[in-house]
Amino acid sequence: MQPDSQTPALLETIDDAQMLREVQEWAAINTGTGNLTGLEKMAGILADAFSQLPGEVRLVEPSEVTAIAADGVEYEKPHGNHMVLSVRPEAERRFILTGHMDTVYPEDHPFQNLTWLDDETINGPGTADMKGGLSVILHALKAFEASGAAAEVGYDVMINSDEETGSLASRALIEKLARGKYAALTYEPSALPDGTLAHARGGTGNYSITFRGKSAHAGRNPEDGRNAIVAASDLVLRLTEMAADDITINPAKIEGGGANNVVPDLAILRFNIRPKSTDAMDRFDSELDALLATIEERHEVGISRHGGVTRPPKPVDEKAQKLFDLVKSCGSRLGQDIGWKSTGGVCDGNNIASVGVPVVDTMGVRGGAIHSPDEYMIVPSLKERAALSALVLSGLASGDPL
Repeated sequence: MQPDSQTPALLETIDDAQMLREVQEWAAINTGTGNLTGLEKMAGILADAFSQLPGEVRLVEPSEVTAIAADGVEYEKPHGNHMVLSVRPEAERRFILTGHMDTVYPEDHPFQNLTWLDDETINGPGTADMKGGLSVILHALKAFEASGAAAEVGYDVMINSDEETGSLASRALIEKLARGKYAALTYEPSALPDGTLAHARGGTGNYSITFRGKSAHAGRNPEDGRNAIVAASDLVLRLTEMAADDITINPAKIEGGGANNVVPDLAILRFNIRPKSTDAMDRFDSELDALLATIEERHEVGISRHGGVTRPPKPVDEKAQKLFDLVKSCGSRLGQDIGWKSTGGVCDGNNIASVGVPVVDTMGVRGGAIHSPDEYMIVPSLKERAALSALVLSGLASGDPL
């Protein structure tokens, strides 16, 4: 489909050469979720970059996050600051755009460099997921502001430091900023290299269940012991029986125990669930409490539970579908054929949708092989997707499409 006559002026305002330079510079900075030094550097660079837009830029401290260590002790996990830009907070109609600065590659990971695969494809850590998406946000908003369509609306930009580990340190911030917004765009890379968007999403939850039994000699008096490993294994079998068409359950790891001649008094079971609906999510949560009580009584062990659903399922309701339709229409004006597909993956779009805000959450660059050393970004998609977002924002600002 050919672009319409109104788009050339918009395209001319987007500096794709500058976008590429940004992505190359940003991807060269390691921002694995645990690399607090790299995240601090990246947050400062992003704050400077987004200060080109009107509004206030601030760095927000992470929420407290705890985890369960291999010895069963709860501990605090440190995280980096999140960047927030607020523009025209007094406007009646406001949007939220979100992205993340962290990647899945820790500081000691061998994948740290950028390599050109061909004239239009660059391989590098975070190029698609999502340093490229961050540049798309910035330049889409610059084009939106330059068009004059932005004057009567406002928006927040939230770039967190912990999306790759579930956004536990930013979930409250995301939901606070999203509430009351007219619409949301999130800049995960497209679901497929051709630009296909993710549509409905399932949810996810991670759990750590700690079992505390009683040690004893495995030969002399095993009857005096209370085997935590056996209790954990019993729970594994019962969890697999809870899986259904609307939820999958993956027991992933059992930790604990020691010498073969000692009844183990500690075990930790870690598992993941993927509910396809909020009903499935709520049902599992209530059934788990009853199941843990049964296991506790049967094996005479103490049980403590940590974790839960971090990203609720994201159905696509009527308002959200209208937003998808708007994105498709804007794509047509730019000569881009936009489609979508449902996925089992999750992102911050799940959390935005949970507060009733329509969201399209794969507005970032085209690319692929994310979370692997083969990750790549299709360079022309930087300008393509920035123009797409600028048109979508203009449409949201000028009418009442939702």
